[in-house]
Amino acid sequence: MPAQTWWKKGIVYQIYPRSFQDSNGDGVGDLKGIATRLDYVHELGVDAIWISPIYASPMKDFGYDVSDYCGIHPLFGTIEDFDDLIREAHGRDLKVILDFVPNHTSDQHPWFVESRSSRTNPKRDWYLWRDAKPDGSVPNNWVSNFGGSAWTWDEATGQFYYHAFLVEQPDLNWRNPQVREAMHDVLRFWLDRGVDGFRVDVIWHLIKDAQFRDNPPNPAWHAGRPEIDSLLQVYSTDQPEVHDVIAGMRSVLDAYPERVLIGEIYLPTERLVTYYGKDLSGADLPFNFQLIQTAWNARAIAKLVDEYDAAIPVGGWPNWVLGNHDQPRIAARIGAAQARVAAMLLLTLRGTPTMYYGDEIGLARVEIPPERVQDPWEKNEPGLGFNRDPERTPMQWDGSAHAGFSTVEPWLPLAGDHASCNVAALGGEPASILSLYRRLIVLRREMPALSIGDYVPVSTEGALFAYRRKQGGQEVTVLLNLGSESMTASVPECGPGARIVLSTFLDRDEPAGDELRLRPNEGVLVVNG
Repeated sequence: MPAQTWWKKGIVYQIYPRSFQDSNGDGVGDLKGIATRLDYVHELGVDAIWISPIYASPMKDFGYDVSDYCGIHPLFGTIEDFDDLIREAHGRDLKVILDFVPNHTSDQHPWFVESRSSRTNPKRDWYLWRDAKPDGSVPNNWVSNFGGSAWTWDEATGQFYYHAFLVEQPDLNWRNPQVREAMHDVLRFWLDRGVDGFRVDVIWHLIKDAQFRDNPPNPAWHAGRPEIDSLLQVYSTDQPEVHDVIAGMRSVLDAYPERVLIGEIYLPTERLVTYYGKDLSGADLPFNFQLIQTAWNARAIAKLVDEYDAAIPVGGWPNWVLGNHDQPRIAARIGAAQARVAAMLLLTLRGTPTMYYGDEIGLARVEIPPERVQDPWEKNEPGLGFNRDPERTPMQWDGSAHAGFSTVEPWLPLAGDHASCNVAALGGEPASILSLYRRLIVLRREMPALSIGDYVPVSTEGALFAYRRKQGGQEVTVLLNLGSESMTASVPECGPGARIVLSTFLDRDEPAGDELRLRPNEGVLVVNG
């Protein structure tokens, strides 16, 4: 795949559709709302939007429980609205990536309704049914990601069915070739409508151990952690046969030009990179969440970047993510000052960056009163601090009562400072975090070294993390102070004529010299002379 492929040099922007823009005054975002904000997305400078699920669904897990893979939930609009959105996005040179949720369906999906109707139904084997143990207990010790057993008893047919998530989300049997072909047809349905790729939900879950063996206990688990962490997911996820399943999906996309397959995978680097597949027949971009999971200090981040970049298979392409709809926002994790440094890191590392809506305005944790909690995980395991609602709150467009998101009270609360933390206010501030994101994106477009260049580590100590990006004769040095104290960085390799072209404070354009003074929480880009 050439380096100029759009998803290699481009930037992906994730939109949580319930929270981007409400167009009809019901307090929930929708497809027409997204369409009205495409000019903003285009002017921001990104290349693709990734839209979280919009399929027909009972909404037990906000669209990740699909009842019709080829239908749009009325909350978001119609299939015609979707077609309009595709046309409007493509007219602005924006690609559209859809969430694909193939691991499980809703228990109201017609396939599952048939499957549970009798043991002899042709679709019985489309899901994972098992007998009880002789003592009547569950087939094994597997735990749901949302707490409790992953097995639910079906009285009518006298067997348990498996669900890695909610009771209402039965897992499909991807060992069944009929399931694979049906899901491939779903991919083709959306590809034929002009979709430019898919982000595949929990792709490492798709195949389970054929013998359904017990998962071993996790010796590091302790009270206060989610129940799912009490076991090591040795047999319920990441099975060798999953790579054949992914290669099948990839073959469907490869029949269409310039499409991208992205896989959601929460695994260590050495397992993550196997999802590129044999001879790169797997996911184009196995999502890399290391920046979310690693401690925010220079030494830990330098180590993970170096190890990950070295582990990418020949011909594979890296990618980076700072946040998404399941993880606390970056500004909530590391604070407003370091969130600016994180923006420079994300947009200058080698690989495709994925931005999460609202991060560009510094949106941090939004407090959710108990009576307004929506997240089913929080409802199942309350008080553990894993509520995902704070990272799913509405985009803040202006300082009006409902932040320009809606004309009524939104489905989740706004940030307390939304009158100042919004696109309209920050877009007019030359030194705002939104201005920083825009400037970084412009430089990434203008400088091939930042989009497709090589990554060259630079030896550093303490709170300084530095690296170089090289492409042709162009070389850019990135210096990031991940600490709260000023420091002096030695950069003799930059050569005479080197110049600081950007600071995260947006106030430096000056010669670099052999030594650079970095303020606390400052990152700079130096272009070699």
